[in-house]
Amino acid sequence: MNTAAIAGNGVRAEGRHFYVWMAGAFILVAFGGFVPTFWAPVVAGTFHAPPVIHIHGILMFVWVCFYFVQTTLVATGRTLDHRSWGLAGIALFSVIACAILVGEMAVIKRDEAAGMGDAARRFAAVTLCAWPLMVGLFATAIANTRRPQVHKRVMTLLMAAMMTPAIARVFLTLLAPAGAAAGGPPPPFVSIPPSLVADLFIVVAMVYDWRTRGRPHPVYVYGGAILLAQQVLTVLFASTATWMAIARAFESLAG
Repeated sequence: MNTAAIAGNGVRAEGRHFYVWMAGAFILVAFGGFVPTFWAPVVAGTFHAPPVIHIHGILMFVWVCFYFVQTTLVATGRTLDHRSWGLAGIALFSVIACAILVGEMAVIKRDEAAGMGDAARRFAAVTLCAWPLMVGLFATAIANTRRPQVHKRVMTLLMAAMMTPAIARVFLTLLAPAGAAAGGPPPPFVSIPPSLVADLFIVVAMVYDWRTRGRPHPVYVYGGAILLAQQVLTVLFASTATWMAIARAFESLAG
């Protein structure tokens, strides 16, 4: 085997382990971010929310763990097992996508009953405008399963975007004034700082590409730009009459 081939194999092996480390970081953020506002209250019996919120929280954490297992299978050379379990991943993500919508309906209905309907509809834009992008990223990843260099990077984009809620809980715990949670849904612009922190995962992946490939992969460049645009434009869109009409139509689906 020549020197170039040895070097190439080393880069591929290192790349596999890089994505395992990224997946591990996603687990730490997903679990740690929700400890103060979900896991600890659930254990203490003080967490009160519609049942779908409990289901949603558990499904999301299962998804992050599943992603870690999938990256580990690739890193250990078990690519066929990775592809076989991919069918389960498609099913799991489909259930999660539905649970997000149902959960958001339940939250809007709850806040509407508490007299905070308009604030809830505006803040719902943060989730509901991100939802199509999440689904689109996942569909793109599935469509590129035979192109692993694209597939794994699109999945990294998706996972980074999904970290925003967990990071937002850290901001809420550490920075929000006492009693802020009881004041109702926050304005949509508070989603920007945790979104930017989540985007740092993409920056790390781009730097890694730069060091190993000589330049960031186009998936990160264009996909990251689209993700950032969605995060910023959502805040502007949430204050429009058009969005409020969409949110009311969405709410009406719950009956």
